[in-house]
Formats: sequence, C-alpha cells, structure tokens
Amino acid sequence: QVQLVESGGGLVQAGDFLRLSCTASRPSLISNYAMGWFRQAAGKEREFVAAINWSGSSVLYADSVKGRFTIARDDAKNSVYLEVDSLKSEDTAVYYCAATTLRRSQVWSLPHEYDYWGQGTQVTVSS
Repeated sequence: QVQLVESGGGLVQAGDFLRLSCTASRPSLISNYAMGWFRQAAGKEREFVAAINWSGSSVLYADSVKGRFTIARDDAKNSVYLEVDSLKSEDTAVYYCAATTLRRSQVWSLPHEYDYWGQGTQVTVSS
C-alpha cells in the first residue's frame, strides 16, 4: 500500500516559490520517523535533498540546496514539506519523500537507509 504521497509538483518558472507536500497514510510514519526528501533528474542518480527528525529539532540539507530549500513537518497533518525560495532549472527532477526509523543524521543522506517511499512528484522548472 502507498504510505507516502507527494504533491505540489508541476511546471514552474525559474525564480518561483514552490511548496511540495508529503502526506502519510499512517500517522506514525510522520510522528515517529525521520523524514527525507530526495530528487532524481533525468539521466542522473537519485540525490539527497533534505531531512528532518521526528521532533523537527534537527534538520539536514544537501550542500547543493542549502540556502534555498527548507524542510518542515506538521505532525498534526501527517505531513512533511519542502519549500524552495527561488527555483532554478537545475532543480528539475522527480522529488520523492521517504521515511526512516534511523535517528542518526549521519545516515539520512543515504537512500538505502529509508524504509518507506512515495511515488514522487515531477518538478519542471522553465527558464
């Protein structure tokens, strides 16, 4: 069954603000798990974007997105969000959210450490 569902992607203009949402069908996947965002551009490997711990007190960003991307969570809505202050063409990719039981931030950037994945939402940035 689908545990995580991403939404908010689409065709956007460079410089736009974008908010991606990831909603869990099972509340515990949000409230008791660290949540991460990954992206995969066409022809490229999947890369880590950002992650946030169960309480929201610890956040990790990839160097490539630091300063423009913000990850946040709202357990009351069973959701985690990824916000971008200014989109660039290089942000074009399929964005995935994922959940991991591992609480150490050292592993959050590793895709294979995540237990649950959404199906992804396409973000296409035009210049």
